[in-house]
Amino acid sequence: MADPSAPHECLAAEPDRGERADRFLAARIGTLSRSRVKALIEEGQAREGGQVFTDPARPIRPGVLYTLTPPPPLPARPVAQDIPLDILFEDSHLIVLDKPAGLVVHPAPGNLDGTLVNALLGHAGEELEGIGGEKRPGIVHRLDKDTSGVMVVAKTERAHRTLSEAFAARDLDREYLALVWGVPSPAAGEVEAAIGRHQLDRKRMAVVGRGGAKSGKAALTRYRTERVFHGGVSLLRCKLATGRTHQIRVHLAHIGHPLVGDPVYLRRIPAASRALPEAARMALLAFPRQALHAASLEFHHPVTKDVLTFRADPPKDMQDLITALSP
Repeated sequence: MADPSAPHECLAAEPDRGERADRFLAARIGTLSRSRVKALIEEGQAREGGQVFTDPARPIRPGVLYTLTPPPPLPARPVAQDIPLDILFEDSHLIVLDKPAGLVVHPAPGNLDGTLVNALLGHAGEELEGIGGEKRPGIVHRLDKDTSGVMVVAKTERAHRTLSEAFAARDLDREYLALVWGVPSPAAGEVEAAIGRHQLDRKRMAVVGRGGAKSGKAALTRYRTERVFHGGVSLLRCKLATGRTHQIRVHLAHIGHPLVGDPVYLRRIPAASRALPEAARMALLAFPRQALHAASLEFHHPVTKDVLTFRADPPKDMQDLITALSP
């Protein structure tokens, strides 16, 4: 793997005359975002004909050699830990894995270690090129702590930037399995409703209006009913057209079909539970987490542009619950 702190040398030509230095260098280098190049220039890491300059808007002069030298990546703040991972695919650019339920993605107050980031540092720390100047994995998207399933993580800044752009543009396909209370009608459809912070409980998200002080962000979830159990519980396949926090959980609760086991959006024992046999009812009410699994992910490789498709079966606890519901 190339040295991420090696200098980048770019000789300006006549067509580059007057171009902003940060735009010129980002375009020529190709592996660093413009914001990253701008920050490096401001830190004094850029030279024009051997002379340091710190103005990202400095106009380019033809015939002059421009050099940008990123500093060596800083050690990651989270510590590397030997935590087993279920790796579905790995190359020098990215890692695709099946995240187990119960694993927090990123260190935060209350979860300072034992996270996916700690596990990735332990698994591939020396191979990480550095994201934003730090030797750390590039978290492109997240799954809630108690949601399981397929995730992709970048190992290089180029992969992180390209994959982040793909997620932002929804230039990918991802499907979730969700076990919900009740039977949706219609059996397949869309939930289009803006999502924002709950007005009273800031740890929760909610469907809110658009426009004004209480506005939310546009959100669209598509669902299809896969199976119905005892007329009171359904297994859905959900696809995200947007990617808001807790989107599937909020949208399904909004239409009256909260996820089984959801500790945040399932506020009371659902009326649909009365239709179930007692054993099934008790198993559902005892399920200790939201029954949500990221079943598949399809995207273009950030470097080769090949279409990559990955699938993962639900974890044993969710499979056992579905088996217990089956006639």
